[in-house]
Amino acid sequence: MVRSSLFAIGLVLAFFALSCSPAFGDTVETTFRVANLTANRLCQNQVISAVNGTLPGPALTVKEGDTVIVHVINNSPYNVTIHWHGVFQRLTQWADGPEFVTQCPIRPGGNYTYRFNLTGQVGTLWWHAHSQWLRATVHGALIIRPRDGQNYPFAQPDLEDTIMLGEWWNADPNDVENAALANGSAPANADAYTINGWPGDLFNSCQSISNNTYRLNVAPGQTILLRIINVALNNQFFFKIANHSFTVVAIDAAYTNPYQTDVIVIGPGQTTDVLLTANQSQGLYYMAAHPYVSAVLPILNTNITTAILVYPNATQTTPILPDLPAFNDTPTAHTFLTNLTALTTSPFWSPVPQTVDENMFITFGLGLSDCGANLSCGGLFFERMAASMNNLSFALPTSVSILEAFYRNISGVYTTDFPDQPPTVFDYTNISNSFDQNLLMTNKSTSLKRLRFNSTVQIVLQNTALIGVENHPMHLHGFNFYVLAQGFGNYDAANATSMFNMVNPQERNTLGVPVGGWAVIRFRANNPVNVCGSFTVIWKYICHGVWAWHSWWRTAVRRSQRCRHHRPTFLSARRKRGDKHSSNANKRISSICMQRFGVGWKGVCRKMQRPECIRECDCVVSVQNTVSGVRRMTRSVTGRLANKRKQNDKETER
Repeated sequence: MVRSSLFAIGLVLAFFALSCSPAFGDTVETTFRVANLTANRLCQNQVISAVNGTLPGPALTVKEGDTVIVHVINNSPYNVTIHWHGVFQRLTQWADGPEFVTQCPIRPGGNYTYRFNLTGQVGTLWWHAHSQWLRATVHGALIIRPRDGQNYPFAQPDLEDTIMLGEWWNADPNDVENAALANGSAPANADAYTINGWPGDLFNSCQSISNNTYRLNVAPGQTILLRIINVALNNQFFFKIANHSFTVVAIDAAYTNPYQTDVIVIGPGQTTDVLLTANQSQGLYYMAAHPYVSAVLPILNTNITTAILVYPNATQTTPILPDLPAFNDTPTAHTFLTNLTALTTSPFWSPVPQTVDENMFITFGLGLSDCGANLSCGGLFFERMAASMNNLSFALPTSVSILEAFYRNISGVYTTDFPDQPPTVFDYTNISNSFDQNLLMTNKSTSLKRLRFNSTVQIVLQNTALIGVENHPMHLHGFNFYVLAQGFGNYDAANATSMFNMVNPQERNTLGVPVGGWAVIRFRANNPVNVCGSFTVIWKYICHGVWAWHSWWRTAVRRSQRCRHHRPTFLSARRKRGDKHSSNANKRISSICMQRFGVGWKGVCRKMQRPECIRECDCVVSVQNTVSGVRRMTRSVTGRLANKRKQNDKETER
């Protein structure tokens, strides 16, 4: 009997070890200390917020399947949260990071621990602050390599490096934002652009600063995997390396078919992985970037930021400068952005859903909000600058996060009446409407849209010409989406449908909707426990399969002391009142899995090595996360065997 008991316990533990090992790898644990840092980039000292005393902040390098634990200690004078840009956050929605959406801010002197798993994702993502404008200096790379025994779908590179394109103000970025909020005007433009935190040597009169221009040393014949990340708040960039070309192999941590190009176009929040071959004569070559400015507005900063590609034994003193596209070269930008396609042989690829359950048409762009009685603001017509989706400009809660309000059923925090269509149909991209006050005024609300689990959502994103015509970056938290088509002018379903790529559309988490144009995206709302897939346009959110809008010209929000952090476990969130054992919750988990996959959670766990299961099976991950469940099950098995032994003994005595 003792041997049988041990055997049964061993089976339980072996099952959990077997079921967990394919989905989970190592645990990577680190600490982020957010604090003031004095930095000099343009001939003057400037106090900024930074992580662990560096700009950019520390890179997190992990493998697919790893669990990441980051302890954030806030020693800065500002509230802060950290968003893990592009991470699906299956079952870890509380770790997503948007302030007052999935969590309350970490107050000065406070701390918070983020924990999430990276199953089903390989490539380049990044992390950044998601409070006010701290993102300008509080950011870093998140690099996910294939798990042991798996490879890239391209030749192994000889070298990897990360290129982060950013912005620099000779001011505290929060002060820049607060100044704009104070009078309702547009924020000041950046004073410089940066590569890996440094402006480069083309427009910097301080020799000591120019000497810090980023340098990448290569050897002839090497293949280099460059992970390019746009960490800027506002600007898209053209990026080139003199006399070199690229092969794009991934965007937003999703593999692409190889695409040859000599120029990269990348918007705020986007990542692009490229292969670079060091096939030129030994010398110095500038890596250079400047903005792609799609708006028909004066270009206030035409500086070029540079780094240097260095071959050994170079004798020249001045690097070769690439010929960058014009600042407003929309044809070049559009060609690059529309020629990327997905690699359908990727282990993480899922076919495009063919039917649509939810259709939405969302107009977005700049607008105005009421300045207030007897007040004069700095925006057009003396009103306050704003941004909106379907004429609603998002207002953050002030005392509790949206996710906690949903979880605790707190009323009055948000509404679920975000419209599927704009309130007014007009000629959206006609510049003659740009200053029509009847169209410009927006309404403030915390308005969301609820989606059914596993429904397929198709959204037409329509730019408008209100105030200005420009390309707008859009970001979806918690999901990737398929970009079915893009175009200029007003969306016309009759003509656009024939353009849909249903075979291998690019898969992204961030998209730049064409200037004065539209894009159609599609995704499956199959991540309900990442409630707060946030759809952002720079700073805009959706939560819980719920849509909302937020812009950098937002209403200032009060950081309430009543707001608190709360992260329930998966099982506690699903356990009904009166449950005393995890087995009851596991039965419900099994029921969920049965509905989704046709097998119980044990059967799904056995299939976890299949990519589609790794990608989809969040309910299985919940069981694997519950280590205490193993102990309970072990005790339960032991108890049942002991009872059975007693019954056998009694029968023997009789």
